[in-house]
Amino acid sequence: MQIPKRRSDALRKNDDGPVFLTEDYLRKRKELLLRLKKSLPEIIAETQRTAAYGDRSDNAEYKEMKGRLRRTHRQILGMEDQIKRAVVINPERNASNTIHLGSTVVLEEKGIQKIFQIVGPQETNPSKNRISFQSPLGNALLEHKKDDVVVLKTENGARNYLILEIR
Repeated sequence: MQIPKRRSDALRKNDDGPVFLTEDYLRKRKELLLRLKKSLPEIIAETQRTAAYGDRSDNAEYKEMKGRLRRTHRQILGMEDQIKRAVVINPERNASNTIHLGSTVVLEEKGIQKIFQIVGPQETNPSKNRISFQSPLGNALLEHKKDDVVVLKTENGARNYLILEIR
């Protein structure tokens, strides 16, 4: 007989590699982890209180609190793992003047300037011009220098980006 896997185990990636984070993002994750750990006793107490209402199979409040407790534990474990594997991105070190993790890049495409910061996948936020080094554009930009033209092939054809500045 095979033991069924939990749904969360099946969805979880087995990734033991480094997690690239900026110093600011790592600090925020540590603060959030501390807040979650501080909220845990209150959530446990509330779960125990709702469990006392009676039959747990029909107790919606208990089921809700139990789910909240599981989510909080899952978040804590995930953040602890992320913090343990964190590698801080140092945007200051750029002696070679090439694009690397943490670089801010000014690009020009068809006369329009665009500014992007190359970050790890956890911090990606296109609306704030933060792209992952694993994204097609982020990956294509790595190791290039000022005045290089980077060609990115897409479904709609090639896009040419001129690197104007690397910060």
